Amino acid sequence: MSEKISCIIVDDEPVAREIIESHLSKIKSVKIIGSCGNASEAFSLLNEHNVDLIFLDINMPEISGLSFARSINSDIKIIFTTAYREYAIDGFDLQAVDYLLKPISFERLLRAVSTYHKIHFTKIVQQTGEEKEELKDFIFVRADRKMIRINLDEISYIESLSDYLKIHTSSGPVVIRETLSNIEKELPESKFIRTHRSFIVALEALKSYTNEYLEVNGKAIPISRSYKFSVLDKLEKWSLQ
Repeated sequence: MSEKISCIIVDDEPVAREIIESHLSKIKSVKIIGSCGNASEAFSLLNEHNVDLIFLDINMPEISGLSFARSINSDIKIIFTTAYREYAIDGFDLQAVDYLLKPISFERLLRAVSTYHKIHFTKIVQQTGEEKEELKDFIFVRADRKMIRINLDEISYIESLSDYLKIHTSSGPVVIRETLSNIEKELPESKFIRTHRSFIVALEALKSYTNEYLEVNGKAIPISRSYKFSVLDKLEKWSLQ
């Protein structure tokens, strides 16, 4: 990517901001637009600058990071930075790029920035229609102490089981220790659909659907209220192809 990622840091703890700024200063592809201690200051920065990415604390006074994230343009990506693990589900439900627990190491933050790069590149490819032939038709996952290749066309659906995922394939289920949001980033949007915070479905495996569920391999996969509009809209467009 030729242009740098324009980012801001939002955290009410000065030391936390300094640590993130120090880490980001070592990444050449990142340009820090500003650093602020609350959501009100962040709103001002967004009005003055084009921002690609926000490193956002969750537990802040007056306006929380979650409320702030819900109020901004969805094109601006979020990497949450917090000391509280219990907000992770809320963070990923807001389509966050990543969720970093404090104290944040440089290596972990670099991996989050790399994830943003990947998402940004995929979006460009989808918008331009270029390089589609380079999109992978498989993923590698770690299971039983080894990396296992799974062809995307073998997957029917993926189910979240607390700290684990069960990937249902034509060859049988594969259980891995991973989050649904992380594996969602590995899957092409044209072939898979998130219906619930616990389920991702392969469109080619879909047998039927209603406003409440999708039928896959004889199983009813629920559509949650927060995903209903996007799921039904995507299914309508997909069925017309």
